[in-house]
Amino acid sequence: MIQAKQELLAALGDAIQELSPGSALPAAFESPKQASHGDFACTAAMQLAKPLKKNPRELAQALIDALQAKPAFQKWVAALEIAGPGFINIRLLDAAKQAVVAEVLSAAEAFGQQPANERHVMVEFVSANPTGPLHVGHARQAALGDALCSLFKTQGSQVTREFYYNDAGVQIATLANSTQCRLKGIKPGDAGWPESAYNGDYIQDIANAFLAKQTVVADDRQFTASGDIEDLDSIRQFAVAYLRHEQDLDLQAFGLKFDSYFLESSLYSSGRVDDTIAKLNASGKTFEEGGALWLRTTDYGDDKDRVMRKSEGGYTYFVPDVAYHIDKFQRGYSKCINIQGTDHHGTIARVRGGLQAANVGIPLGFPDYILHKMVTVMKGGQEVKISKRAGSYVTLRDLVDWTSRDAVRFFLIGRKADTEFTFDVDLALKQNDENPVFYVQYAHARICSVLRNWVARGGDEATLNQADLSLLSAPTEAALMLKLADYPRMLTSAAESLAPHDVAFYLRDLAACYHSYYAAERVLDQTPALSQARAALLAATRQVIANALAVLGVTAPTIMNREAIEESA
Repeated sequence: MIQAKQELLAALGDAIQELSPGSALPAAFESPKQASHGDFACTAAMQLAKPLKKNPRELAQALIDALQAKPAFQKWVAALEIAGPGFINIRLLDAAKQAVVAEVLSAAEAFGQQPANERHVMVEFVSANPTGPLHVGHARQAALGDALCSLFKTQGSQVTREFYYNDAGVQIATLANSTQCRLKGIKPGDAGWPESAYNGDYIQDIANAFLAKQTVVADDRQFTASGDIEDLDSIRQFAVAYLRHEQDLDLQAFGLKFDSYFLESSLYSSGRVDDTIAKLNASGKTFEEGGALWLRTTDYGDDKDRVMRKSEGGYTYFVPDVAYHIDKFQRGYSKCINIQGTDHHGTIARVRGGLQAANVGIPLGFPDYILHKMVTVMKGGQEVKISKRAGSYVTLRDLVDWTSRDAVRFFLIGRKADTEFTFDVDLALKQNDENPVFYVQYAHARICSVLRNWVARGGDEATLNQADLSLLSAPTEAALMLKLADYPRMLTSAAESLAPHDVAFYLRDLAACYHSYYAAERVLDQTPALSQARAALLAATRQVIANALAVLGVTAPTIMNREAIEESA
């Protein structure tokens, strides 16, 4: 069906040019709101009516006449109908829909993927400073970022996952001081405990490891503690390495590995910050006021000008942010996406303004941003706000330990990033259709069960490519095949829109189509030819579910509790 759709779109494009030479209107199909209206819908006649100054229904008829003369429409289309103010509903021949089964079985894991290209994409996400465990906000970033990277890979892009963090500054100093207090026997609640200190039990763990002169190894560093409680620099370096190691463990529990780590300190040591300041000064967009150095970011759409160098000395975070993104661009990434919390909204205009002022050839709108809202965690009907390990928030590892990696990933991707989300631990543990990840995974496991039974009765999966697909004519089969055929388009749209949640939405719809089919039609106890054709359809559905779950970093189990009960019945 993928081939059929491509041929039909090409024919539609030719017909549009015949009716409106030079038109920039792209050839496109939509999904009808009701299945009874057909398999595809086309709005081209309504879109062309105004520029051509013609009645849209008359134009729709002219377009139909042109399409019916096209070999692709003669080959794949059963009927073309005008509806409403000028919609064209397209009904495909059964053969067009049935073709997707063979296409999926042939492509297997590669179904829906585009050929490799030279586009370099960087997604920067999580980017937590090493001052404590990763919290549920980082978990949402991890789920979104990893899925988005997988989406771009399906489109043939070369993708880099990058983790940026501040390895100096006030927060790191607070971490070192908090650890030193614990080393000296001062704990939260004591008179000498600093008000700004970090209170979680993990600070005592760092102190204990420091006294034991342990060596900690993280993805990007290794450090051995001196054990000297007066050696604040050693405490600082050890605490950072210890927490980087802890964050690595959090990420491993989540099944996520980054390709590169970028240190804010390197922007200073390499001279990139000084070079950026020089470029901004040369732009003529900087000015001195109140002893501070400012950049006129209002010239680029910001709501106010921004301080670059404070009056007391030292640069604001804005300056290394600009330097960092210049570095990203100069490393050859044509597209960069930052995934951050909504509290970073104000950084977008200032960073983009700074990049334009630097005048280094960076295109407008660089980088892209996905801003996510925070996550509320519910357990036992009550909101959970505090983790003993972290002291003041629920951690990523808490969610994984309470539920599962699969549940955390699917739940956190299953809503648009800019919407509030409540993670219901109890729901994530349910083994029924209320739990969306169970609902999807169970569809995959149920298919595996049916195919095992089919094989046990003499079927052979190696022969599925020989199945007579013309036997797949039931309405639920047509609906399932159309949903399978929509997978490649969905991937492309989700990648272009930076919308990994679309994959989760698609999976729920596909699972629903399968469960409806399972309730309506039987694979076993049919003629051998019909059983083989239906087994081929199920194998194709299993493959697409597995492919889509892989994009989300979620497993596709072959057996589950309820399915085991059904299979043994």
